[in-house]
Amino acid sequence: MFHIVLVHPQIPNNTGSIGRLCVNTGSTLHLIRPLGFDLSEKALRRAGLDYWHKLSVKVYDSIDDFFAAHPQSERFFFATTKTQAPYFERTFQSGDYLFFGSETAGIPAEILERYNHRCMTIPMSKEGRSLNLAVSCGIILYEAIRQNFQTYKELM
Repeated sequence: MFHIVLVHPQIPNNTGSIGRLCVNTGSTLHLIRPLGFDLSEKALRRAGLDYWHKLSVKVYDSIDDFFAAHPQSERFFFATTKTQAPYFERTFQSGDYLFFGSETAGIPAEILERYNHRCMTIPMSKEGRSLNLAVSCGIILYEAIRQNFQTYKELM
């Protein structure tokens, strides 16, 4: 129903948890290399528990390879702390691509600049810098599902 795109994820436990989230929501996980771990890592499998073999996952060697495989970018949304536009003001549709950057660097600046009209953020207090990657994915993905719940129920 939705697509989660992780650009250069670094922590296997986060990716495993996001994989589990994708299985439970019927979403596809797209991983953009370089990855900070090997896909066979024990931590990745442990976080994904027994869900990993059920996951629809696609791996790309670079962000350019991803964009070449998905040239229709009008339904791309980019999560970042570098915007003031809250995610809950976006209108999501089934099939949308929700992008999240690495835990250490976020989404590369040149991508955010190219798609600045598609950037969104999760509001936080001034005391915080960012949220855990898996938590951020869950917040935004479930808002997208909430907005499309009737279609979601029919597909699941």
